[in-house]
Amino acid sequence: MNNVCLVGNMTRDPEIKHLPSGTIVCEMGVAVNDRKPDGNGGYTDYAHFFDVTCFGKLAENCGQYLSKGKKVGITGKLEQQRWEADDGSKRSRVKITAFNVEFLTPKDQDGSSSSQGAYADEPKIAGGPQDDDIPF
Repeated sequence: MNNVCLVGNMTRDPEIKHLPSGTIVCEMGVAVNDRKPDGNGGYTDYAHFFDVTCFGKLAENCGQYLSKGKKVGITGKLEQQRWEADDGSKRSRVKITAFNVEFLTPKDQDGSSSSQGAYADEPKIAGGPQDDDIPF
């Protein structure tokens, strides 16, 4: 099983690219806050940084509605990329391929003065079911 679910903040504006096939690709960065005991009865806060990629309509929605600092919920899978560097050393990194991205920043915190701002046509969950599709 290869599933990942995280909530964090966008570390940069999404980058939209188009594959030769016409498929839209969105690449973005997400920081997830964490804390661990410091050994003195307190905690140390730190962040994990992840590269996230999504495709198709999900990528289009992310590119249109997300920006640096926005809070998102990501569901997807981990993918390891491997290559050989110019010096012959082997390299690898793990990226997240998103299946679902939920926009978690409230509309009143996005800098618009009313509910009719940049989010007027935003889907609640990009690439996922809408409220009308949920049976409860």
